Amino acid sequence: MSGHSKWANIKNKKAKTDAQKGKIFTKIGRELAVAVKSGGPDPLVNSKLADVIAKAKANNMPNDTIMRSIKKAAGEGDGANYEELTYEGYGPSGVAIIVETVTDNRNRTAADIRHIFDKFGGNLGSTGCVSFMFDKKGLIVIENDGDIEEETLMMDALECGAEDFSADDDAFEITTDPADFSNVRSALEEKGYSFLEAAVSMIPQNYVTLTEEKPLEQIERLIDALEDNDDVMEVWHNWEQA
Repeated sequence: MSGHSKWANIKNKKAKTDAQKGKIFTKIGRELAVAVKSGGPDPLVNSKLADVIAKAKANNMPNDTIMRSIKKAAGEGDGANYEELTYEGYGPSGVAIIVETVTDNRNRTAADIRHIFDKFGGNLGSTGCVSFMFDKKGLIVIENDGDIEEETLMMDALECGAEDFSADDDAFEITTDPADFSNVRSALEEKGYSFLEAAVSMIPQNYVTLTEEKPLEQIERLIDALEDNDDVMEVWHNWEQA
């Protein structure tokens, strides 16, 4: 993470999606359902659920909404059988894209994702075609609002087991090994920190900068269309946004 801000891309995405909180909450509700199904409704023993709850809180999802989603999933809810599927491909000018989905109909989702890639100048590829260009890391982002001493946070993060720490004018970024993410996140929570972002993420090893108007328009529309799809949870890419 040192030397490049992942938060720049996340921040741009959040600016567009803050007006769509209802859709975001619905998507996170699906992730909560998958987590409950895989490990039960108690976040103290289900680290995956604890991680999704942290993501929900980072997106300002109300606690009562989180609890309702967990209870609904634990009680079998509406009976929907969700599964997690990942798609990989290329956008315009070779931008690498990973799309993480949660769906109750894999045929519908596959068709939708392929259509979006084709429509906006991309190509949906096979599993593994771009993931080798990303590192899977736990990413915790804390707002740099002037109230937190950088050195204190850095020492706390490293003490909690973080791999790396970086800072810019907007945010502090903490990265972890994926296996350590839950422990680092919960330890920082116990120290009183709150997060702008807290999730296991796919971090590009290198970034692509686009300058021509047509590819820029295509990649923006492609990513917007993917993020707007009801089944899509996360879109990771190596396009460096201005």
